[in-house]
Amino acid sequence: MYKYEFVKIEMKSGFMKSRPARDHREIIESYAKKGWRFKQIFAPAMSGYGSASYFELIFEKEI
Repeated sequence: MYKYEFVKIEMKSGFMKSRPARDHREIIESYAKKGWRFKQIFAPAMSGYGSASYFELIFEKEI
């Protein structure tokens, strides 16, 4: 059996481009050190300007 953790990362909008508000690599490494396995990244439907307003990192851990 597994449990899951979801980490939402908001996107910052700038002139003509979006970028994550937090570094996903640091988050993944931090969770890995705690025994979590990176499972998937989820991006919702696009916003009005053609890019997602956030994405989620999904981690799993065996219990």
